[in-house]
Amino acid sequence: MAYLTCTALSVGHAGTPVARDISFSVGAGDALFVVGENGAGKTTLLKTILGLQPPLAGDVAFGDEAAAGEVGYLPQKGESQRDFPASVWEVALSGRASRLGKRPFYSRADKSAAAEALHRVGACELRDMPFGSISGGQQQRVLLARALASYPKLLVLDEPTTGLDPEAAESLYRTIDELRASGVGVLAVTHDVAAALPHATQVLEVRDKTAKLHPASAWVTQGGTV
Repeated sequence: MAYLTCTALSVGHAGTPVARDISFSVGAGDALFVVGENGAGKTTLLKTILGLQPPLAGDVAFGDEAAAGEVGYLPQKGESQRDFPASVWEVALSGRASRLGKRPFYSRADKSAAAEALHRVGACELRDMPFGSISGGQQQRVLLARALASYPKLLVLDEPTTGLDPEAAESLYRTIDELRASGVGVLAVTHDVAAALPHATQVLEVRDKTAKLHPASAWVTQGGTV
């Protein structure tokens, strides 16, 4: 069963569409990368899927396994991250905030989940460091751990490798591959098409207010570029 299905979706602002007729699904082990030029509507699509803004038309549906808030989100990297006043551990643990309910404190299970998430992304040794003091690649790993701390079935990533050197970006993609192998579905926006393609199962090309879905292998064969 698909974790996420979008059908005839149109997204935009103030009633004006930036992309129309978008249809795709993401299930266990899938990695769908959304590509397109700046302003094509890629981030708007993610925000619509996450419920941060309403669709102009069409439907966004989550499968049973992802419907109960089991969606992890890694937003675009912000310049303010250098000044973020928290430790790596506190950032990772904040990924459990949605599970607190009426509890005023994090439980042993919450802390165990955060520790496991740091382990999954290879960031255990950073645990006690100030978040703002670590490298950009390390920050992205910690933010990915935060997204994973709630044990999501679906992971939504917005430009996850922006600002990373090639080695750090490839390391992040390898982590994404490992997550897919464990049954996580991945939906990601990227400009880093050449580096992302070996890790993709599908490519959604957003161009001229339309969207076209390609198998990743066909995109490579056709020499797709953005």
